Amino acid sequence: MGNGSGTEPAPRAMDRDELAAWLRLTLTPGIGNQAARRLLVAFGLPRSIFEQPAHVLQACLGPAQADTLQTEPAGLASLVETTWQWLHASPDAATARALVPLGHPLYPPSLLETSDPPLVLYLLGPARFLRAAAFPAERCLALVGSRNPTPQGQDNARQFAQTLRAAGLTIVSGLALGIDGAAHEGALADASPTDATPATIAVVGTGLDRVYPQRHRELAHRIAAQGLLMSEYPLGTPPLAANFPKRNRIISGLSQGTLVVEAAPASGSLITARMASEQGREVFAIPGSIHAIQSRGCHALIRQGAKLVESAQDVLEELRWPAPARPAPAPAETPAAHGLLDAMGFDPIGLDALQARTGLDTPGLQVQLLELELAGSLVRMPGGLFQRMAQA
Repeated sequence: MGNGSGTEPAPRAMDRDELAAWLRLTLTPGIGNQAARRLLVAFGLPRSIFEQPAHVLQACLGPAQADTLQTEPAGLASLVETTWQWLHASPDAATARALVPLGHPLYPPSLLETSDPPLVLYLLGPARFLRAAAFPAERCLALVGSRNPTPQGQDNARQFAQTLRAAGLTIVSGLALGIDGAAHEGALADASPTDATPATIAVVGTGLDRVYPQRHRELAHRIAAQGLLMSEYPLGTPPLAANFPKRNRIISGLSQGTLVVEAAPASGSLITARMASEQGREVFAIPGSIHAIQSRGCHALIRQGAKLVESAQDVLEELRWPAPARPAPAPAETPAAHGLLDAMGFDPIGLDALQARTGLDTPGLQVQLLELELAGSLVRMPGGLFQRMAQA
């Protein structure tokens, strides 16, 4: 992925027979990515694989796998037609679709450094990004976290993504609810139609003809206009639970580092962080309240050696990326000298505890809380609690 001007011609699109051969290879039962790569190394393009007799294929595979390759998978013809139509029916002139197999000029080099690169990638986004020099080669950062974040966690994800995008990074995440969605939104906040690289990449666990979760349909359309949607799964693939942990290796593999904003002790975000570590990538984590379950995964990562992050600048310095090329978004004006904020601390707190700390009467305290809420300095939480919002 590099810094193309957008004037380079798009790579050659595959013809229908080539498309059919790649889809057949990905659909054949019992032929996983590892076996498929052995076949590609031995015989070249998929069309050549399917021209080989079973006894020749057995040099790379077991007898059962070699026999399976002799039979066309059920539903292949229908999928070829659906995919062909999808590739050639972009919704508008500015949006393009592509199927990118191993060896294609658009295939991200960083994924080739991982132990299990996908055989093919489906891409959807602005046509200017689907060119050989338009991907950000070493300028991707994964930003992931809880599907049920605290208000502070959601705000951190949005602010970090916006600031890091201002430094020229592409923010990679998974389009899930919570932290993922906030990361995509932050990256898109200042996106421009003239940007040379995608603001954000959403790696999804379904076919690109579907949006999951449905609540992110509008966000997915915004990403398609200013970033990239990416999947290894064929069109029509529904949101199967097993696909989401698997796609996490692509999120971490595309990126030079993974930043975990919030994560429970057992979560998909920790899977992404583990994969990043196994791929030799940097892992970063934002610490949080000792009372919040969403912070425990981050604290565990820090104990295991992840870099503790307090600001976006920490990430830039660790990866030796230059500071923002344009000014980072300024935090909202807040009454920083307000003594009530100091009394609150950064953990959720109730009205009675605040009264005990400040000595304010109930009407006066409620007025000040409303003032701070309107300024964006705190949020109201379930159970009558309030939480201070720190700036990233």
